[in-house]
Amino acid sequence: MDQSYKWNNYISRFHWRHVDLMDVLSGFQGRGRIGLDQMSQLLGFPGKLGLSGEGVWDAHIQGRSEDIRNYCETDVVNTYLIYLRFELNARPPDARGARAGGRDRPRGLALAERPHLRGYLDAWAKCGS
Repeated sequence: MDQSYKWNNYISRFHWRHVDLMDVLSGFQGRGRIGLDQMSQLLGFPGKLGLSGEGVWDAHIQGRSEDIRNYCETDVVNTYLIYLRFELNARPPDARGARAGGRDRPRGLALAERPHLRGYLDAWAKCGS
């Protein structure tokens, strides 16, 4: 058995086998935390569009499962773009050239026919990122 796994596993937060962006970007300090929406906007991404976390329960009660799914999908896009930007800055300078770091629009979004993803791209274009 790999002895390093004892402390280098998913449960332990001080390793690189998985990355909790909020932990890493806050320096593992509670007072330095910032929400996904604010971090996205700081980096020039649209952030949350439409529904927010506080509205998910009401949307569920109202049977608006598509709105909840759209909200979750755009959260995933925001998280992915933040992660790309993090990777760009975490890599040594000689390895940075190969990464776009979230500056280029993800091709999958450009090809998506879903209105909420098209809306995300339109909002991103307005951000100027």
